[in-house]
Amino acid sequence: MTRSVNVAIIGSGVVGSAFITQLANLQTKNLAFNTIYLARSSKEALYNTDYKPVDLFTYKQEPAKPVLGLDELTTFLVGAHRPTILIDNTSNETIANHYPQFIKAGISIATPNKKAFSSALQTWNDIFSAAEQDGAGLVYHESTVGAGLPIIGPLKDLVLTGDRVETIEGIFSGTLSYIFNQFSTPEASKVAFSDIVTTAKSLGYTEPDPRDDLNGLDVARKVTILARISGFEVESPTSFPVESLIPKELESVASADEFLQKLPEFDAQIQQLKDDAFNNGQVLRFVGKVDLKNNKVSVEIGKYPFDHPFASLKGSDNVVAIKSHRYPNPLIIQGAGAGAEVTAHGVLADAIKIAERIAN
Repeated sequence: MTRSVNVAIIGSGVVGSAFITQLANLQTKNLAFNTIYLARSSKEALYNTDYKPVDLFTYKQEPAKPVLGLDELTTFLVGAHRPTILIDNTSNETIANHYPQFIKAGISIATPNKKAFSSALQTWNDIFSAAEQDGAGLVYHESTVGAGLPIIGPLKDLVLTGDRVETIEGIFSGTLSYIFNQFSTPEASKVAFSDIVTTAKSLGYTEPDPRDDLNGLDVARKVTILARISGFEVESPTSFPVESLIPKELESVASADEFLQKLPEFDAQIQQLKDDAFNNGQVLRFVGKVDLKNNKVSVEIGKYPFDHPFASLKGSDNVVAIKSHRYPNPLIIQGAGAGAEVTAHGVLADAIKIAERIAN
């Protein structure tokens, strides 16, 4: 007997389109996903009032309707009287703030949207308080940290089974992983930091404005999520020290092009930091840290010996080390932590886990 769930998808951008392709080609035994709503953009959506499924192979060409408002969408999804999963492939904070209403209505959520779980602590509390009510939807967000890497699931398992997390330390930005892996190595190098940032942008590793990566806020959001799961009630990603890689003089320049043009003027300072580390047998890495024993959270440039696991990282990989009462030698999770395909895979895996629990 085949069980089924309804699916509503918001967002068909880089991650969203990868997710839609993976869902369209998914082959599962005895489990069917019926996409009854697909918001192609902030203005256009595909859906049928009789809940006939959207064709995921032709959705780009199909005539669209205006998107439903979030309250309208909730009413529409509930009206199908079927178990439903909302896939939010955006980074939209307004949608994230509506999660408690979706969840209270019995709609489950699978998402890579970090803002839902790393903004104000009250939003976090509202989401998970709603999920504890009778008849509420489920919430899965593995891809908010480390794309498709299994970080959140194992960490939650440690906490749920009574382990005491002591420290979490990791490289959580694929962009900054690539930049520092190229810049600071166990081999002597004079390659300029600004040149690597420019190369990373040309390869599509950075945001259109690299300052959105270099300011450290993306890492701070991920660290906030892991800290909260571990029981550390971090108020927001700006409530603890976050080291920015943007020279203060360049924080307010008008454009990304102007920023990249002027960045070489500030290479000497970080070059000196790299040289000092190298002379001590160390490399530089941009890391996020959660120290529950000392109630400290931080995002900063760290120094690691040449033989440390963080020093041997390649490409744009992420790595996290979780030290706990049961794991005095840290649990290490490493792999591709960025990219549309792996992020979409993490969201789809969450959707399947939810469907296995709620489908009928």
